Amino acid sequence: MTTYPGPARTLSQQPPAAPAAVTVASTGALALAAAASWTGLVLLVRGHVIPGWAVSAVLLAAALVFRRGLTRATGRARRGPWIRRTQRLLILAAVLGTVWGAADDVLSDARYHVIGPPGPGGCTAVVRETSFLVIGGGEVYAVGRSGWAVGASGSWRVDDGYRPVASGTYTLRWGGPGDDGTLAVTGTRTDPVLGGGLTELDCGW
Repeated sequence: MTTYPGPARTLSQQPPAAPAAVTVASTGALALAAAASWTGLVLLVRGHVIPGWAVSAVLLAAALVFRRGLTRATGRARRGPWIRRTQRLLILAAVLGTVWGAADDVLSDARYHVIGPPGPGGCTAVVRETSFLVIGGGEVYAVGRSGWAVGASGSWRVDDGYRPVASGTYTLRWGGPGDDGTLAVTGTRTDPVLGGGLTELDCGW
């Protein structure tokens, strides 16, 4: 018995191509989520510090909800294979970065501090202090008018899990070249600073 293939699927029967604006928006949001989790981002909102992994989690959730909502509204649209692969890789990067950052904060008992006084133009020093086993650590971020900083300005290590900023053994001064600041952290006789301890702060933006 001879069988004949059914009619070829015409171009008009193919799923519609995804609008360029939708593709760019969803991919861009996923890229921001991935970047926020791996670039050492710190966000300062009304005196509250939001670490990069938390920003990434919010952006990732928003991007996925946005992507799903557009799919429902416009129907399942065709996306090129490279777009699908790119979006999947960005989702994976954002998830891994978020989980890594959150786990690091929990395991190292990270605590965030906004220390004063603020510098010229509203520049603010934000400190992340950690303690794991017998070693303490810290990082300082210079947050400018934008309300966020990417990457720490400096870091330090302290013996026996001591936290200089939480204990008040630090000095913050502003008024250097270009209105820069200087943060100096000190330990104690039994818990000295092992490395770092003096950081120049330049908000820039």
